[in-house]
Amino acid sequence: MDNSFLHSKRLLLVDDEQELLKMVSDILKDAGFETVLTAMTVKEAILIAKEETPDLIILDVMLPDGDGFSLMQQLRTFTNVPIIFLTAKDEAADKLSGLGLGADDYISKPFMPQELLLRIFAVLRRTYKEDSPLLVLDGCTIDFSRAEVHKGSEIISLTAKEHTLLETLARNAGKIVTVDALCEALWGDNPFGYENSLNAHVRRVREKIETDPSKPVSLITIKGLGYKLIARK
Repeated sequence: MDNSFLHSKRLLLVDDEQELLKMVSDILKDAGFETVLTAMTVKEAILIAKEETPDLIILDVMLPDGDGFSLMQQLRTFTNVPIIFLTAKDEAADKLSGLGLGADDYISKPFMPQELLLRIFAVLRRTYKEDSPLLVLDGCTIDFSRAEVHKGSEIISLTAKEHTLLETLARNAGKIVTVDALCEALWGDNPFGYENSLNAHVRRVREKIETDPSKPVSLITIKGLGYKLIARK
């Protein structure tokens, strides 16, 4: 799937750790995001949010002149852009506080870069819709808006899990998506123990999208790592 529509979105990172700001900023820029803004304090974050109008804000909870929860409340007085909390504080009470305020997601440190990107893309896609959610593969076209595979004259329906699996892979077309990242996308915060179920879903998806499921050319297994979806240019 072409991510250029989302890559144009402006992101604001708010954290008081300079090294983490640089690391996350580099991850996002390497993933194709064109504008990544950074702030280290509540005061600076509010100023940048007002002047630069970001499309998504990623907040740390602990900041030198306040906290992410109160910052979010201040931001909500003038912007409704999606907000993700990124913090080392993973206690249930803190997570509930962030989500209770209306945060779109909550990611605990340490995190895997792939997980961070998947979460960001998921929030952006829920918030900013594209006009033509079609993906062209070697032997078929996937219509994500209808959850259908168009294979010659045949139209094949996708289940909810198959749709999520393909959408997650499509957001990272041409790149490896780990087994853990796919399990989390399909089953939530506790993805462990779902690898066999994931393999079964992959088999069923291949039966729907591949010309020869026993010799896949679109949904490729990367042994020991995960899967990769190959889209046509």
